[in-house]
Amino acid sequence: MPAAKAEPCFPAELVEQLKEQLPEALFATLSGTMATYEKQFDTTRSELQYARLKIQVLEEHLRLRRIAKYGPGSEKLSNLQLEMLEEEPGVSRQEVAAESEREPLPAVEEEKKRKRRPHPGRQTLPADLPRMEKIIACTPEQCVCGNCGNETVVIGYEESEVLKVKRAEYYVEVSKREKRACKQKQCEEQGVEAAPLPARIIDKSLVSDQIIIDTIVSKYADHSPLYRQSAILLREAGVDISRATMCGWVMRVGEMLQPVVGAMRKELLAGNYIQADETPVDVQTDDKRGKNHQAYLWQYGTPGGATVFDFRMSRGREGPARFLGQFEGILQTDDYIAYERGIGGPKMVHAACWAHPRRRFVDAVKLNRLDAASIRAVKLMDDLFVIDREAREAQMDHTARHQLRQEKAPPLLDQIREHILATSKTVLPKSAVGKACSYTLTLWKKLTRFLEYPQLELSNNLAENSMRPVALGRKNWIHIGSEQAGPRVAAILSVVESCRRLKIPLRDYLGTILPGLANTSIQRVPELTPTAWIHSRT
Repeated sequence: MPAAKAEPCFPAELVEQLKEQLPEALFATLSGTMATYEKQFDTTRSELQYARLKIQVLEEHLRLRRIAKYGPGSEKLSNLQLEMLEEEPGVSRQEVAAESEREPLPAVEEEKKRKRRPHPGRQTLPADLPRMEKIIACTPEQCVCGNCGNETVVIGYEESEVLKVKRAEYYVEVSKREKRACKQKQCEEQGVEAAPLPARIIDKSLVSDQIIIDTIVSKYADHSPLYRQSAILLREAGVDISRATMCGWVMRVGEMLQPVVGAMRKELLAGNYIQADETPVDVQTDDKRGKNHQAYLWQYGTPGGATVFDFRMSRGREGPARFLGQFEGILQTDDYIAYERGIGGPKMVHAACWAHPRRRFVDAVKLNRLDAASIRAVKLMDDLFVIDREAREAQMDHTARHQLRQEKAPPLLDQIREHILATSKTVLPKSAVGKACSYTLTLWKKLTRFLEYPQLELSNNLAENSMRPVALGRKNWIHIGSEQAGPRVAAILSVVESCRRLKIPLRDYLGTILPGLANTSIQRVPELTPTAWIHSRT
């Protein structure tokens, strides 16, 4: 970090006066002494500046530890408030949350200046939901006119709607297949013929396709583990189905969906833009260590399109290299080194995500709420996202949005770069602000590629959002049962998340493609992907 230019220890005017008033020999001796003191003063000043920055870094580390100790609610607390919590014999998270909500009362003038959003009014219920009318009759007293005593007549109704639900009702469906035979003696050799069985997800299963689909949806869309679903079936229906049996259903469905997800991968690689991210997931092993192995789910998707999860036992480069093959479009990721070299085709363009540098400056503000440099960096980056929000609200296509970006983004990018360059010269490289500056400047070329490619988004938040079901699932179903189960789980997650993105009813989709899928020709599999399925319905 270059030292800031500072004023000299002895003013130039004083030196000139001494030079005029003192003999040359005495002035020469005095000049040497002054030079020595000047050098010592510069050294002391540099050490003081370094000490101040070092204290700032140590305070950041201390604040991070305290925030980790007292929870996310403590991010709003000042360093003094956190220090006071340290002196308490015991502090609950409720107390921390209550302390974080204490804010100074706004001034009367500021309160008046605040813009109040208009009330959106009463929410309406979806028009496609079935309606059941319920007539509420007037009381006997209301049916008689209070003036003349004659009976009143109905002249209309005041309507209101409420959302209701029918409790799940379990029942046994008894299927009787006709058996036919010819009674003529000469036709006895024809034998007996029975009506064909309809295609099912798992032949001869004790439960219907709907129960199996509900199990899949409950686990991977609603994050309910199998042991909990087993307990619900026993409580609600009196049927004792073990977790192991349910696990067999899940593995069978995952195996059936793998060819479909293979076709989804081909659809994805045929495009020109992919967002990628990865997240850890524990895998149960049999190596007698008593610990789970940390594997990874890599997610690849396109904004507005489907997404594919790829299970790998490691976080190495071979995962994305094998999945992407010779892909030559745009790949948008974070700064993880596995995406840097040896993946994709020679013409593949690697773009970065603006949400990551912004997040680093936001973390720096959490550590020091008076850090004006970080606050300004976040503000400038927010202004960059405002451009895309303006395009989104105006329902612009990629071409119109690209023109808007070309007009407004370049001067804003210049401000961001100049501000970060200036900030990096005044902070320690290992401080939170220093790391944020270094991160942004290192990725600058990849961050500004959105000016060249109209379809490129400013961030890959969509990819990160696709990881949330996995993060929630980890807290509920804890781990994947085995290495062999990993690809099957990834196949189910791919379908579940793609249906969510494409706004496809998941139960309808699974109920349509799963029965008989095991016997479907491989040539027909591309017609069963979520993207192809929704196009066939329009």
